[in-house]
Amino acid sequence: MSDGPDSHGPGPIPEERDGDPNREAGGLPERHRVRPERERPGDVDPLPEAPPKEVREGQERRLMNAWRTPKGWRYWSAVNNSEVGLWYTLAAFAFFLFGGVLALLMRVQLAFPENDFLSADRYNQVFTLHGSVMMFLFAVPIFEAFSILILPQMLGARDLPFPRLSAFGFWCYLIGGTFVCGSIFFDAAPKGGWFMYPPMTTDYQPGVGADIWLLGLSFIEIASIAAAVELIVGALKCRPPGMRVNLMPLYSWYILVVGAMILFAFPPLIAGDILLEMERAFDWPFFDPARGGDPVLWQHLFWIFGHPEVYIVFLPSVALMAMIVPTFARTPIVGYSWVVLAAVGTGFLSFGLWVHHMFTIGLPGVSIGIFSAASMAVAIPTGVQLFCFLATLLVGKAAGRSAAMLFILASLVTFVAGGLTGVMVAVAPFDFQAHDTYFVVGHLHYVLVGGTIFPIVGGFYYFYPLASGGKRLSERLGRIAFWLLLIGFNVTFLPMHWSGLRGMPRRVYTYPAGLGVDTLNLISSCGAFLLAAGFLVFVWDVLRPKGKEPTVPRNLWNAGTLEWLAEIPDRPWGVRSIPEIDSRYPLWDQPNFVRDVDEGRFYVPDAKEELRETLVTSVIDAQPQQCLRVPGPSFLPALAALFTGGLFIFATYHWWWWAGGSGLLGLGTILVWLWTGAARIPEKESKDVGLGLTLPIYLSGPQAVGWWAMTITMIGDMTAFISLVFGYLFYWTVHPEFPPAGLADPDRLLLLIGGGASIAAWGATLLARRWNRQDRAAAFYIAAGAAVSLALGGAAALTAAPWRAGLDPTEHVYPAIVWVLAGWTVLHVLTGVIMQLYCVARRLAGRMTARYDADLCNVTLYWHFLALTVAITTATLAGFPLLAGTLP
Repeated sequence: MSDGPDSHGPGPIPEERDGDPNREAGGLPERHRVRPERERPGDVDPLPEAPPKEVREGQERRLMNAWRTPKGWRYWSAVNNSEVGLWYTLAAFAFFLFGGVLALLMRVQLAFPENDFLSADRYNQVFTLHGSVMMFLFAVPIFEAFSILILPQMLGARDLPFPRLSAFGFWCYLIGGTFVCGSIFFDAAPKGGWFMYPPMTTDYQPGVGADIWLLGLSFIEIASIAAAVELIVGALKCRPPGMRVNLMPLYSWYILVVGAMILFAFPPLIAGDILLEMERAFDWPFFDPARGGDPVLWQHLFWIFGHPEVYIVFLPSVALMAMIVPTFARTPIVGYSWVVLAAVGTGFLSFGLWVHHMFTIGLPGVSIGIFSAASMAVAIPTGVQLFCFLATLLVGKAAGRSAAMLFILASLVTFVAGGLTGVMVAVAPFDFQAHDTYFVVGHLHYVLVGGTIFPIVGGFYYFYPLASGGKRLSERLGRIAFWLLLIGFNVTFLPMHWSGLRGMPRRVYTYPAGLGVDTLNLISSCGAFLLAAGFLVFVWDVLRPKGKEPTVPRNLWNAGTLEWLAEIPDRPWGVRSIPEIDSRYPLWDQPNFVRDVDEGRFYVPDAKEELRETLVTSVIDAQPQQCLRVPGPSFLPALAALFTGGLFIFATYHWWWWAGGSGLLGLGTILVWLWTGAARIPEKESKDVGLGLTLPIYLSGPQAVGWWAMTITMIGDMTAFISLVFGYLFYWTVHPEFPPAGLADPDRLLLLIGGGASIAAWGATLLARRWNRQDRAAAFYIAAGAAVSLALGGAAALTAAPWRAGLDPTEHVYPAIVWVLAGWTVLHVLTGVIMQLYCVARRLAGRMTARYDADLCNVTLYWHFLALTVAITTATLAGFPLLAGTLP
């Protein structure tokens, strides 16, 4: 990732251009291309001449037929990243506005002491939903929405590798978000805070409010993880030829960092949701101290998610700065490698800060000291990123003033202020005083609004022409919105620091007069309405009719990155031909680049079969590996999301038969989706993708995008499982005797039989894959049948082990956590059985062969992770009680 000669950009860029991106760069040599497999560094071949006009018109016609967006009611079956990303973005902002209205209601209630505008119960619902909406329904989804919309263009790709997965994630998000938000209109909203601490949400909250939060947001988290899988695989495998990892746009690096953080941060919360919902629904006492539980476990699982969540929402906004600042500075980013390393470091360190939120619960001083130091250390990589942006502005020559740049500059200032107060609360003695006061509320909003919302608004003003067919937002309205937002933001949240230091407690619906905070609260409430006025101006600017306004020139800002290749008006195929990249800013550095792309001189300029195609490249060097065919429009993702949502929603009300039926329909829909749309055998082995390069159409194994998606998904799945194992070990650390005397252990013989049979099923799956590749059909069916039989036997034995021992999960936390670990493993073994049977059916139907075996490769990969899960579960449940008995 060194800043070599290719990263120094074009030098001075004219302040104004004639708007013609196809103009010749006088005096520069003709564009050359690097061979996909170089014989020696520097080998180049000249690009071919452009095809005749009538040939190009035929190519564009076939591309249009392949990538056309459905019309009428079928429009909602679209899976194009441009459509799904747009839906996602609009839905995220709708939830944001809903959360903003809830915030105004809170500020009205707190404007005066002893106010009765909202009752205590209604205020708690509003307060809980406000935080939940902003954190779960806006902060993370808006990053994923924008990334789905714009990442393929940044990579010069036609689409992301799993467009139907993106659509599935969107529909899950919309259904789950509507369910959670709609609860407040029926006086059934959750009211335990966006953190949902037990026992507040177990002993003192009957009704379904907490269940709506737990199950509804767990469903939404599926959408977040689905989007993370899509974006990580897209950034790793769908880059254009030549875009080595050290040439990726910084936004792509941030995508990888944040996607990885989601995989490790969200599963612990899902694990905690499972435990808390099991306690609420079935009286399993995970957080009940009277029966061995401990509510502190929830705090650990929640904040292992909660503090990385702050950086999950902050880093994408930094990524927007990394794209906008170089454009307006007219120079490449300063310290590219330092920014990448700092982003990775920020993501890594953020997982060592969760106890930052638990200083006041009575932890040992050594633990507090370690986590206090870690909380301060994270300021170092964060500061590196911000200093690199400032250095870029100082080195470059800022071209004009723009609303986008105003919001970026405001973000730099306000986030630094929020970061300084963050260092203050990282100091444990100060945190003891400020912990439950409005000082923390002010700090949190300075970080989240200043560091996150301002860059997002700036990103809207910068990228809006790419999503609107060439229209732009008003600079005049943008400046009005900017000043209203900046002034309103500071008037709202700056006084909260002082009111907190004067003793204003958090999470209260009213306060007595005479605390010395009356005026400060009134000022904050007035500022909130000024802030809301700024957002209304911004929303009006986005939604106002623009049909009579002229379209902007192509590459309005004279940027250097690939997303500005987009034609005006945009075309549904994205990029006309997939280019080869030689630098980080190809629109600046590569002569005649836009012309060559538009004339179809690069890769995949045609769609002869009228199928949707893009390139798959290697992870490190972006060498072409596959011509990937992605599926087109379908209602199956929406139906799968609807039925999966039904499983969670019906379970909220304990309508178990309806939940089970909806879950089975969801499973059936997903199987139909995979059967008809995944790993289809092509009509030919390979395809000429242009420039004399022929690539396979079908891949399996580590080169295939499906293999990467399964790997990434299972990493997230294993993280959730390890979080449950962490819960088992946590109970051992807090109890003088665990497992407790007087309670039986699960039957060890059955555990060993179940674990052994399940691992033997893994071995049989490996044999099935080998024999399938050898085209030994009979041997494959025998091995697959043995794998299914062994897996079912193993699942039965693992279920019988706690059952035979008479472990009652409602009696004590020990049998409850044993049942959870056994149940998790059994559920995954049964999922593996379904996968094995699916592969058998594919082989019988001729949809899987010795050559075309991606399904079986991915199922075998699943079983690798499952074998590890079985081994850990068996060792924990059978071996740990013996080990614990020998420990002092």
